[in-house]
Amino acid sequence: MISFDSQILKAFIDENKEFISGARINKIQQPTRRELILSLRNNGVTKQFYINITPEFYHACFMSDENSKKRLIEIPQKPPMFCMLLRKYLNNSRIAKIEQPNGERILELYIETFNEIGDKIYLCLAIELMGKYSNVILYNTDTNIILGCAHNVGADKSQVREVYGQIPYTYPPEHSSKYFIEERYGFLKSFRQKIFSNNISLTIDNYYATLINKAKFKALKSEYVNITNQKLKKCKKTLNEMSLQLKRSENFDKYRLYGDLLMANLYNLKDYSNEAKVFDYENNQGVTIPLKSTKNIKENANDYYKKYNKGKNAGIKLNELIEENNQNKEYLESVLYSIEITKNTEELREIEQELFTPLPMGKGRISMQSMSIRNSGEGITFIEKPNQTRIYIGKNNKQNDYIISKLASDEDFWFHTKDCPGSHVLLKTQNLTDELILECAKLAKENSQGKNSSKIGVIYTKRKYLRKPPKANLGYVTYKNEKEIVID
Repeated sequence: MISFDSQILKAFIDENKEFISGARINKIQQPTRRELILSLRNNGVTKQFYINITPEFYHACFMSDENSKKRLIEIPQKPPMFCMLLRKYLNNSRIAKIEQPNGERILELYIETFNEIGDKIYLCLAIELMGKYSNVILYNTDTNIILGCAHNVGADKSQVREVYGQIPYTYPPEHSSKYFIEERYGFLKSFRQKIFSNNISLTIDNYYATLINKAKFKALKSEYVNITNQKLKKCKKTLNEMSLQLKRSENFDKYRLYGDLLMANLYNLKDYSNEAKVFDYENNQGVTIPLKSTKNIKENANDYYKKYNKGKNAGIKLNELIEENNQNKEYLESVLYSIEITKNTEELREIEQELFTPLPMGKGRISMQSMSIRNSGEGITFIEKPNQTRIYIGKNNKQNDYIISKLASDEDFWFHTKDCPGSHVLLKTQNLTDELILECAKLAKENSQGKNSSKIGVIYTKRKYLRKPPKANLGYVTYKNEKEIVID
């Protein structure tokens, strides 16, 4: 990555000095702790002056709407304290001049404004673009006292230079000239070579917006993978606990047997005993049944019937919950696969809503069908074939659900890898051939978690044989009358 140096800053200032000098600051926003946006207006033109002081991407430029989206700019509902401070002092003020002191990586905006009693005062917004030492500092030029800064630097953080409110502003220590000799010309030359025009601001904007987008996409993708893995881990743990609980409850059948044996020997056994010894003709063995000595034989038999019914109902409920958790597990695995194959932030945003929606469970299930699908039908990959044939491939559960719910007709063919997360592949054709079936099966494998497997089964059936269970996870279907083809 090319570093932002003093020469490119100088080129930016020379290019935009006429617009910035005399411009009014109409609006101030602070998307993050290290980003600022000043809305500047001059001669009937409004531009968004973007300042970034992150250690990796420190720079300043005028930002286009397109690159604002690339940077994933989101304005918080509650402005940070530094933003409030800037609004207090700089809103509707005029920039008198712009300077770069001593060839440093510092952009100074000298601003003409008024204090509380209406007297004209001059403030300076110093934008220091110096790697990990980058900062934005507002100070009074008459008193040289700092009014506030993007982040404070106390004695515990630096023994060379402290920066915080109510102390004098000083320039940072000078850097060695060697750095600037090596960097200043190469950086500017590289930037100018990227475009045919001399629009330095646009070049800076495009260059850093792309870098920031890639970094944020990587971080967001990693975050989504971690969130999904945590949910998957919790789901698997719940499944293990339920399976153990079900195993413990499998002995409830013996309670029914005890009750039947007691009732069959009702008049042969003594009431209020600690145990009853009977013969089980069904299994051809003697059985000793523990009894409550405070109850008669019939009451003990009824107790065992109650235990049997309770265990039976618990087993039925556990099996239902296990089935639901298995569906949730499969769903999370499909979400994880969808995240892993995303190539940009737009595709990640499609998954975002379902990622942060609680998983359905029991009576508290959330109907995923009631969720709104953003960009429905847009971005879905399809392959156009001769003879009015088209193949659709879903990238995530929202697209999978849309393909099945909105695009598919009863006679269309649906393909999916067997027991493996992957895309729904839909074939629309009036002329089904073995070649088309094989092509769709290969596409299902290529767009699945098992794409690198030596062999994988792909099932296919007509759309009319698919069913979306009520309140099921997004994209989940059951099927029947399916056929299977093994793809190498």
